Amino acid sequence: MQLSELELIERERRAAERRLKAAKFPTHKTLDTFDFKVQPSVNKVLVNELMRGEYIDKRENILLVGNSGTGKTHLAISCGIAACGQGKKVRFYQVTELITHLMEAREDRDLLRLKRQFSKLDLLILDELGYVPASKLGAELLFDVISTAYERMSLIVTTNLPFDGAVCSTCESQLARSAR
Repeated sequence: MQLSELELIERERRAAERRLKAAKFPTHKTLDTFDFKVQPSVNKVLVNELMRGEYIDKRENILLVGNSGTGKTHLAISCGIAACGQGKKVRFYQVTELITHLMEAREDRDLLRLKRQFSKLDLLILDELGYVPASKLGAELLFDVISTAYERMSLIVTTNLPFDGAVCSTCESQLARSAR
C-alpha cells in the first residue's frame, strides 16, 4: 500500500510540473518571496485568501492595478503557481505577446484552434494591459478573448493604468464588467 501511495504522490508531482511548464510563467515567483513591508497597501489577508483559489471555482476575476514595480506581476504569478498546485490549468501572457500571438494565429487561419486551447483553461493571466498601445485589430482580438473568458474561466489582469480612459477603450468596459 505504501508503494502505491508513493506512486500517486509522484504522479501528482509530475502533473503539477507539467501544469507549471504549460503556464509559461516568465519567472517562478511565490508569495513567500513577496515583501509586504515594501508594499504596505497590499492587503496580505486578501492575498492569502486568493491563494486558496476559490475565485477560480467561482469564475471570478482579479484586477491588479498599480504603478510599475509594486508587485502586481509577482502576485499574479504567485496566484497562478498556487492554482497549478491545486490542479488548475493556467496560462500566463504579457498582453503584447498575446496580441501578437492572436494576430499571427488569425493570419495563419489558426485562431479557432487557439481559442479552443483557451477554453480548456481555468485561469488566464494577462500581464501589463495598456502598457503598450494595441492596434485596432489587436484590441479587438484581445477583447474577444476577454469576452469569451467571461464567466467561463477566471482572469487575472495587471495594469499600471487607472480606469479613466487610459486603458484601451475596446477592453475597458469588458474588464470593468468582468471585475465585478
